Amino acid sequence: MTYILKPRLHHPSLTPNKVGYTRRDYEGKVSTLCAGCGHDSISAAIVQACWELDIEPHRVAKLSGIGCSSKTPDYFLGASHGFNTVHGRMPSVLTGANLANRDLLYLGVSGDGDSASIGLGQFSHSMRRGVRMVYIVENNGVYGLTKGQFSATADQGS
Repeated sequence: MTYILKPRLHHPSLTPNKVGYTRRDYEGKVSTLCAGCGHDSISAAIVQACWELDIEPHRVAKLSGIGCSSKTPDYFLGASHGFNTVHGRMPSVLTGANLANRDLLYLGVSGDGDSASIGLGQFSHSMRRGVRMVYIVENNGVYGLTKGQFSATADQGS
């Protein structure tokens, strides 16, 4: 598969935030996710929030598990630290990274399968421990990579 780099044009009218970054400085690669799935909207919201909150991209560590949600960290904060973990184990890896370096903002992105099925124990224990992180669950009610198999968060009776 060939990837085309996103153009990095800095137009003079792009407004910098208080730390000197424009909104484009918070973007990542061009998305390869299915059109209309919603993950790109989440990435766009993360980009907007980090720009508005004046968060420096290099001060963020983004972690993910496996599945469609594991691709999304590639699409925002291209200058930040990133790590894909094994299925369901992102909260534990994030906890360890947080203990090693408390100076970073930790952003965990996980799917409903990663958080509510195989990773439910990891997810609940990280909440119980009060790990300092932002944890985003991208819940679509299905395992997207298996083409629509219902997940633990699917609506009852569906």
